[in-house]
Amino acid sequence: MLWRGSQALRRFSTGQAYFKNKLKLALIGQSLFGQEVYSHLCKEGHRVVGVFTVPDKDGKADPLALAAEKDGTPVFKFPRWRVKGKTIKEVAEAYKSVGAELNVLPFCTQFIPMDVIDSPKHGSIIYHPSILPRHRGASAINWTLIMGDKKAGLSVFWADDGLDTGPILLQRSCDVEPNDTVDALYNRFLFPEGIKAMVEAVQLIADGKAPRIPQPEEGATYEGIQKKENAEISWDQSAEVLHNWIRGHDKVPGAWTEINGQMVTFYGSSLLKSSVPPGEPLEIKGAKKPGLVTKNGLVLFGNDGKALMVRNLQFEDGRMIPASQYFSAGETSVVELTAEEVKVAGTIKVIWAGILSNVPVIEDSTDFFKSGASSMDVVRLVEEIRQRCGGLQLQNEDVYMATKFEDFIQKVVRKLRGEDQEVELVVDYVSKEVNEMTVKMPYQCFINGQFTDANDGKTYDTINPTDGSTICKVSYASLVDVDKAVAAAKDAFEKGEWGRMNARERGRLMYRLADLLEENQEELATIEALDSGAVYTLALKTHIGMSVQTFRYFAGWCDKIQGSTIPINQARPNRNLTFTKKEPLGVCAIIIPWNYPLMMLAWKSAACLAAGNTLVLKPAQVTPLTALKFAELSSKAGFPKGVINIIPGSGGVAGQRLSEHPHIRKLGFTGSTAIGKQIMKSCAVSNLKKVSLELGGKSPLIIFNDCELDKAVRMGMGAVFFNKGENCIAAGRLFVEESIHDEFVTKVVEEIKKMKIGDPLDRSTDHGPQNHQAHLEKLLQYCEAGVKEGATLVYGGRQVCRPGFFMEPTVFTDVEDHMYLAKEESFGPIMVISKFQNGDIDGVLQRANNTEYGLASGVFTRDINKAMYVSEKLEAGTVFVNTYNKTDVAAPFGGVKQSGFGKDLGTYALLFQGMIPSIPSLAVFPRKPLYVPSNACILFPTMFPARPVDLGFYGYQLCVNIKHFQLMYRQESTHMVCKSVFENKINVEGKRKLWQYLLAKIGLVFLPDIQHALGLAFVGLSRTKKGKRGAGGGL
Repeated sequence: MLWRGSQALRRFSTGQAYFKNKLKLALIGQSLFGQEVYSHLCKEGHRVVGVFTVPDKDGKADPLALAAEKDGTPVFKFPRWRVKGKTIKEVAEAYKSVGAELNVLPFCTQFIPMDVIDSPKHGSIIYHPSILPRHRGASAINWTLIMGDKKAGLSVFWADDGLDTGPILLQRSCDVEPNDTVDALYNRFLFPEGIKAMVEAVQLIADGKAPRIPQPEEGATYEGIQKKENAEISWDQSAEVLHNWIRGHDKVPGAWTEINGQMVTFYGSSLLKSSVPPGEPLEIKGAKKPGLVTKNGLVLFGNDGKALMVRNLQFEDGRMIPASQYFSAGETSVVELTAEEVKVAGTIKVIWAGILSNVPVIEDSTDFFKSGASSMDVVRLVEEIRQRCGGLQLQNEDVYMATKFEDFIQKVVRKLRGEDQEVELVVDYVSKEVNEMTVKMPYQCFINGQFTDANDGKTYDTINPTDGSTICKVSYASLVDVDKAVAAAKDAFEKGEWGRMNARERGRLMYRLADLLEENQEELATIEALDSGAVYTLALKTHIGMSVQTFRYFAGWCDKIQGSTIPINQARPNRNLTFTKKEPLGVCAIIIPWNYPLMMLAWKSAACLAAGNTLVLKPAQVTPLTALKFAELSSKAGFPKGVINIIPGSGGVAGQRLSEHPHIRKLGFTGSTAIGKQIMKSCAVSNLKKVSLELGGKSPLIIFNDCELDKAVRMGMGAVFFNKGENCIAAGRLFVEESIHDEFVTKVVEEIKKMKIGDPLDRSTDHGPQNHQAHLEKLLQYCEAGVKEGATLVYGGRQVCRPGFFMEPTVFTDVEDHMYLAKEESFGPIMVISKFQNGDIDGVLQRANNTEYGLASGVFTRDINKAMYVSEKLEAGTVFVNTYNKTDVAAPFGGVKQSGFGKDLGTYALLFQGMIPSIPSLAVFPRKPLYVPSNACILFPTMFPARPVDLGFYGYQLCVNIKHFQLMYRQESTHMVCKSVFENKINVEGKRKLWQYLLAKIGLVFLPDIQHALGLAFVGLSRTKKGKRGAGGGL
């Protein structure tokens, strides 16, 4: 039933005669409203046995906590109640210890588990500021005004699962005044009457008279939380609708429009009943008729010719002025302060005077830094305000963003009023109980810091490859969504906090994001297993583990990206200085593949963010879920809105739009060569945007008869079957020397038979399902083509007889150079083996390089001379020697030929994010030793760094080491030798002899065996001129 406010007041005023029974209560919530409910319940004789509220913020307790602690009531401050879908044991035990008979939730922002909600004898009740079932959701007061409701009200209902659908206990209503704002309605009715209603509801329960009235679905509405980005004013509406929209967003989040190229937010709207006063016209984007700046405010017009007026305006930089002063140059007086705020301003003026002792009088126009303040004074100002203004917590950035006293007071007032607080991220999840945890997966587009449905509402199914079932429906981004995401990224780069943030703060955010990825690694790995079929243990170690490492590595680079000074000829009599400054590009687009969904995201986005860019990322259509979970974690890490945007959808729609978009300055793509060519063309035609491409591969792996065979078999299998063969650098073709060919094949087949194929979440599984149905079908066709051409199918080649997209690990031999298998990439668990004649090194090199791809390559041999020669001749971006698949976040990764260009990882990745290059092709010499084993040219068991464009691989390494040798010893003979290397191109044999000579100069002998050379390198290459051990261990 619906009771009027006057009835509620009479019921509340009847006193103790009405309230007979009392309850033991647990109060769960926060805020001043929660404090008042607590105090009134205590006054009425109920016993609050425990208060459960949020932790202190910046050393300041919530008002509810302060009141309870003052009374000696037990207070529990939990940051959260559950982890991974399960109630935290310690929290549950603490809650149960108080023995509450009823939970009361006056205002609660935390998610309270249902086992807690249902635990007490009488259950739980919640306050909601609307007349349910109308305006369910987090912005009920806003929508009451936006929709023009004539009645507002409140409901106390029995708690449900968070959807505001529980049975009604009691309701109150009031008339909505014509010019009510959110604040006015709350302060006039919803706050005071809400307190009374909560107290009465508790007593009704105590007396056994509380009803449970089911909510009707007729008239039910649910509206999402209102945020700044969707509060823009649409002008083609009546004056009353415009008025309702503006007042429905006053004060938070604030309705806005664009005036003279900048966002202006309106406050204090009222319908204009009298005639329109005279004023100065103001053009407003999208409005049918200009506004009028009058002495009383800004007059606006609806499409019905009627008018409304707004009193105050707020600009993008935070300045708030009376609307009447819009054209008053230099007049930026603040909104009128309350008496309490005037006292705070006076205290702050005293603090400013104490810091700026050289300033006789602090005026409104006094500039903190122009008056002599330093960065240490900023710290002092923030701390003194915290101590002397009731714990008010400012950030150093607040001072830098409002340096004049008047502007600073305005910022402080906004913070005191809560007008500058970001709205909490709202996430709709798809939850699944799997892998002994509750996995919560966002499924909507992530644009401008919020999850949102696609503009046209379209979705598509994402499939679990283990059994072919649908995991959930995911938003299918349209062209409009792409444009919104790019606009958000552009705004964040050009106008937002990100563009003003210093590099070290940027690094701090990235470190925090890396920590969150690590804290949630089990859930992320589980999502990877569900969405891509990745074996859980591999996903945990590689997919997620390397993502964490990547963000930490590039976080460390944020404040170390530096320019250089360049000596130039002077324009006499003047002196000149030239220097380079490394700057970000702006908005970058990233399109990632489906084989390593999160890791590829990390590889490309971490360097992009470290350089200061913003990004719009499109995950593969078949594997979008970890990217969307990443978006959620990035928001929790504190990344400003618009910096990271994720748009799931198709390559033909979203991907193509990104490549053509005129505001994208750089695009990074990993995928097929055919699509890479198309993207490169679109990027060139649209606005000549920079491109980095990591494309197809057919990586050769050469296995010589002098290798350690068991190791070669083990590593060779990993080179092919790692991650189910869905691996960019997988060995697409193995060349095995004739004398060991048959034994190698036999050992491989024996090991394959030991592999367990099965559920990727099973910890004993070695080989999971292929990523999606179409890919599995392509692999089966690949095998059929090999058999038809005459290759020998030794093992596998079939789909596993079980649900899902499983394929047997496959081995082909007798593969000749002209065959389809020898030329095309399978991107699956298919080992393609060709033999070569004993001792024919140049012949096998020619065959290995006879491909348009050049992403990776490898060689297995014990002969260091052979390893050096082969690694120099192989045409690939990465050469593995006696290992495979060894990548590291510090080592650059990328291909040559039609495998693409540009680098991921390492310092080279930063050069492709807009950093101005200043590296001559023959002058890349380190000033510090190159530490063993990272870059010394004789250390082959680790992966070689990518080679520079203009230098041979071995020659580059040799020059680096010789250069440092020259710096260490400064011997004339050595100097002359080094000079000859720099000025003359000597052949490989000459370089080898020179290296042998230099090793001999410090007491070493050049040995062809890798293990001996390694051992001596660790002992000998770190000696200094005096023969003592050096600290670095590098030449």
